[in-house]
Amino acid sequence: IQLVESGGGLVQPGGSLTLSCAASGSGVGLNTMAWFRQAPGKERGLVAVITRAGYTYLPNSVLDRFTIARDNAKNMMVLSMTKLRPEDTAMYYCAATTSLSMQLGTADYSYWGQGTQVTISS
Repeated sequence: IQLVESGGGLVQPGGSLTLSCAASGSGVGLNTMAWFRQAPGKERGLVAVITRAGYTYLPNSVLDRFTIARDNAKNMMVLSMTKLRPEDTAMYYCAATTSLSMQLGTADYSYWGQGTQVTISS
């Protein structure tokens, strides 16, 4: 199983960005998927989660600005980010697990992408 993120870049404060995660491989079903982010010197933290059934969870810090969606047929997940702030600057990681339930911690995920850098700066 491989997860590949794309869509990162440099955006001005207040701008928008969409990240994508493409899953490939066979033999293991990926169910719950998530986005995490990690800024220099900080722990990796949860940004958004989506189950195979489409249930989502986003922490309050991004709830009114970010949206998570997935296409199960295409094995893809998307994170749409708006009203971006300098504090959103981080490496963003796609993660997946075979669990069907909502998972909120880094230890709950077995599969990780390499990350895509998001920088919010004027």
